[in-house]
Amino acid sequence: MDKRRLRTALGRFATGVTIVSCVDEGGRWVGLTVSSFSSLSLEPPLVLWSLRQESPNLAAFEAAPRFAVNVLAEAQIGLSRRFASSHDHRFGEGEWALGAHGQPVLKDAVAVFECETVTRQDAGDHRLYIGRVLAFAEHAHAPLLYRSGHYHSLGETL
Repeated sequence: MDKRRLRTALGRFATGVTIVSCVDEGGRWVGLTVSSFSSLSLEPPLVLWSLRQESPNLAAFEAAPRFAVNVLAEAQIGLSRRFASSHDHRFGEGEWALGAHGQPVLKDAVAVFECETVTRQDAGDHRLYIGRVLAFAEHAHAPLLYRSGHYHSLGETL
């Protein structure tokens, strides 16, 4: 299997862009850009996302009992780039606060899902996280999209 062609083909699927965040055992805020987010179930309310097993953030999410998924708006493209980098002070940009369940949440995100981790499972070179939604919020902003290695905006309704 040609991994480069597979990656290109997988990249043809447009996704939303999120920042998944938690608080580590030392009280430090941890967050990273994630496009592997998906709804899973309404009853019970479950979402899922995945993290590369070689990620330097893996230990923080393994230890954290909760996480937040912050769905980014078009205007938050800079935050996506910042949280996808190795920047030391990622939370220095944007309006962040602790949510009702103790995880960093972004004001004016398209949607925020505060979750309790219910399952962690290895799948290939990633770890899947399934979380039960404890609280959520939403705003009617246009979402930031990612496809074929580039950011996109939402087009007209078809």
